[in-house]
Amino acid sequence: MGMKTAVSMARTTSSAYNVESWIHLDHGDSVELVKKCLDAGFDSVMYDGSELPFEQNIKNTTEVVILAKTYGANVEAELGYVAKLGQSTEKIGFTEPEEARIFVEKTGVNALAIAIGTAHGFYKETPRLDFERLKEIHRYTDVFLVLHGGSGIPDESVKQAIRLGICKINMSTETKNVFMKKLKSLMVDSEEIDLRKVFPPAIQVVKDLIIHKLNLISNPTAQ
Repeated sequence: MGMKTAVSMARTTSSAYNVESWIHLDHGDSVELVKKCLDAGFDSVMYDGSELPFEQNIKNTTEVVILAKTYGANVEAELGYVAKLGQSTEKIGFTEPEEARIFVEKTGVNALAIAIGTAHGFYKETPRLDFERLKEIHRYTDVFLVLHGGSGIPDESVKQAIRLGICKINMSTETKNVFMKKLKSLMVDSEEIDLRKVFPPAIQVVKDLIIHKLNLISNPTAQ
């Protein structure tokens, strides 16, 4: 699609539906990519140096924070091991509260994605989040805490995470999964080739999912 087209579509759609929204770079792996996104008008960027040594992550993230300030953009970083697609979910690298405090103080980030038991992609079994660790990290830092790998987490765990300090939840796998499952079911007995006719039911199940999640996070104290 290209960055210019994507940004233009996002801005136009946001304006057309009169919603508050932000264009965000997820898991940017270089300062160069971050700069391209900022030049294109992104409101928020994530620099992910979580697989680098601690001090190198701090160094690179600080550079991104300094750069983003000149654009008036927010910066999200990641600390700890949150398994990406294709990576082992057996490896453990939870975020240490004291390291989180040092990282936030030295970098000046606005938001921090933390590792408390989630992973990107599908879960083989129900994830068990380390809520005590989350509570400590929240106590040690004053930034917006982010939960990646939000797909498949039970509703009550999501609400508990919000109550303990999570401010942003990333959820990609679940969204794409419901879309594709619906689309595949529609195509089994159909010869339709017009995407304008095939896509709407699949889009609707995505809408239903997002509405459910928004209702969930808007009232995390509800039983």
